[in-house]
Amino acid sequence: MSQNYNLHECVRASLQAYFRDLDGTDPADLYDMLVKAVERPLLEVVMEQAGRNQSRAAQWLGLNRNTLRKKLLEHKLAD
Repeated sequence: MSQNYNLHECVRASLQAYFRDLDGTDPADLYDMLVKAVERPLLEVVMEQAGRNQSRAAQWLGLNRNTLRKKLLEHKLAD
C-alpha cells in the first residue's frame, strides 16, 4: 500500500468522523478549516525535515520560496 493511499484514507476517515460528530448539523467553511488544519503541521514537518532550509522546503512542497515564507509568517513559524 502506497503512502499516498494511506494519507488519503486517513483524511477520508477523519472527514467521515467529523461529519458523524456533526450529527446532521451543516458544517461551515469546511474547505478553509481543512486547509488550515493540514497546512500548519505540513509546514512544521517539512521545515524540520529540510533542516529549516526554506529553499529546500519550498522545492519539496512545489512552492515558490516567497510563497513559503508568507505561509510561515501566517502560521507564526518563521524564525
